[in-house]
Amino acid sequence: MATTETLTENEVQMTEDWSGAGSPFRASYGKLMMWYFLLSDAFTFAGFLIAYGALRFSSPTWPVPDFVFSTHPFGSGHAPLIFVTVMSFLLIISSVTMVRAVQEGHKENKNGVVFWMLLTIIGGAGFLGCQAWEWNNLIAHEHMTVTTNPFGTHVVDGVYLDDDHGHAYANASERETFKRGESYLIHKDEESSEWIQRRFEYKDEESGQAMMGVQNFGPKAFGALFFFITGFHGFHVFSGVLFLLIIMINAASGLYVARKNGYEMVEKIGLYWHFVDLVWVFVFLVFYLL
Repeated sequence: MATTETLTENEVQMTEDWSGAGSPFRASYGKLMMWYFLLSDAFTFAGFLIAYGALRFSSPTWPVPDFVFSTHPFGSGHAPLIFVTVMSFLLIISSVTMVRAVQEGHKENKNGVVFWMLLTIIGGAGFLGCQAWEWNNLIAHEHMTVTTNPFGTHVVDGVYLDDDHGHAYANASERETFKRGESYLIHKDEESSEWIQRRFEYKDEESGQAMMGVQNFGPKAFGALFFFITGFHGFHVFSGVLFLLIIMINAASGLYVARKNGYEMVEKIGLYWHFVDLVWVFVFLVFYLL
């Protein structure tokens, strides 16, 4: 007795997708290659952030983000994380405008694609401008480099013997105290270019005797990791802005109109841009929040 086998609709579609010269998952070659690139790049960023976490939690002292990133170009005053919030907002909004550009591309709306891509470029350029200001402030004013980190936290409770300028307190004058875990910044004298490291007195926990100490620099790895990881991400943003500009010009010239493929090139650069935004969420988390 002969039997007949029937294929479900899904099985037929799977056979068609994986047959010779077909496109798996109905994705073009360009989209697949972009996904492969983003996957490998995700592993790279993951390795950097894991290294940061390992070094941080193996160090007895680490700079507090609320203290390190408390400055902003809008005036003086202690405003923790205000400026980096503005940076993050620009990048997230640019991801929204990128979505709109892709949607307009699916509709074959050239003017809509150009308009929303232009807004995306402005958002990316604004983020880069904010990051440039932050770097300049940390390097020129706070004197943080890849080899020198003036930010640190106290490991003991104590009393300063010198003032902010490195001069000994006068007799019977009130001295500044500090607690374990509090943040500090070692200043650099602009005239002599010498670091002002304050002396302090603390009580030894075992013997109970008064001990002398000098403010130490923060962990050297902090500056190196900050500039390397944020710089690596900034390079991705800069590259993305350049590619967005090129693709926007091509779209405005009508290059993609004849292809009738829903502006696939816009969709591919959109995948890259969303990846850059997603990575910033993790960079923001480890450097500015934890």
